[in-house]
Order: sequence, then C-alpha cells, then structure tokens
Amino acid sequence: MTTAEEEIRAAARKRERSKAAFERDDAALRELFVKWRAAGEGPSDMARWSSMTREWVAKIAPDPNAAPKRKVIVRRKKPAADSES
Repeated sequence: MTTAEEEIRAAARKRERSKAAFERDDAALRELFVKWRAAGEGPSDMARWSSMTREWVAKIAPDPNAAPKRKVIVRRKKPAADSES
C-alpha cells in the first residue's frame, strides 16, 4: 500500500466516525429541543443557548399548544378576456 492510499483510507475512516458522531449528537440535541419546548421554553432562548437560528429551533420543536396550521389554497381567477370588437 502506498503512503497516499494509507493517508486517504485513514482520512476516510476518520470522516465516517465524525459523521456518525455528528448525527448522534444532532439527534440528541433535537430531542432536547422537543423536550424543553414541551416544558415551556421558548425557541428564541434555546436558539441563543445552542447557537442555532430561532426559525430552525421552532421548526424542529414547534409549540405543542399551538393550534394546527390549516393549509389554505388560493385560487387565482383567470383574467377577463379583452373584448375589443
């Protein structure tokens, strides 16, 4: 095995371990957001504590007491035909 091959294989293994650790820690953080949001903490505070954006935290852990959002369909009317006689 060449030195280049060894270095690249080692870096690839290290990257896989880092990726697995990131995914594990990200899932744990998401669980904490949901837990504390249900306990009444606000997304702005949790965003400040975690260095995330408020919008991201609110998307991950929406307000459990909020009414469900309704999807509204807006229909456009066709423009009136110009009657140039």
